[in-house]
Amino acid sequence: KALYKFMALEDQRTPCVYRVHDQPKADRLHNAGEFIEGFGLSLPKGENIKPKKLNHLLNQASSLPYHHLIHMVILRTQSQARYSPENIGHYGLALSKYAHFTSPIRRYADLLVHRALVRAYDLGSGGLSEEEEVRLEEMSDAISNCERKSIEAERNATDRFTSSYLSEQV
Repeated sequence: KALYKFMALEDQRTPCVYRVHDQPKADRLHNAGEFIEGFGLSLPKGENIKPKKLNHLLNQASSLPYHHLIHMVILRTQSQARYSPENIGHYGLALSKYAHFTSPIRRYADLLVHRALVRAYDLGSGGLSEEEEVRLEEMSDAISNCERKSIEAERNATDRFTSSYLSEQV
């Protein structure tokens, strides 16, 4: 369903806020490959590694005792997903086009996609304004930064609660 929204917006030449995820850097993949060799696994060397290969590797690792560690190392090789009006695809999901398109009250990026559709198909008031179109890059960066801060706050809270709980277990 979401793909049709993109096609509808692109057909109308209306901007969209994509969820983009660049492919991992070669040096990160190389380092991860060296690490996982210690577990009898390998990544192809000198090759543009597709998400399918990484998923296959993670499936192989799932039967190993330290699968969670291997999963974390592979996850950390990934670029951070972000919002952008420029579509570069979503590497991790192996999609050429992707945006969050759920309830507009869930994420501001969702709201921007909804408003773009309202504008593109003249569905009433509340469509994406020309001022917002000009500021899409800036708004996408702001949304991405807020998301990162939220994730960091969640991790910090988890660390504090874990530390508090463990302090009573000594």
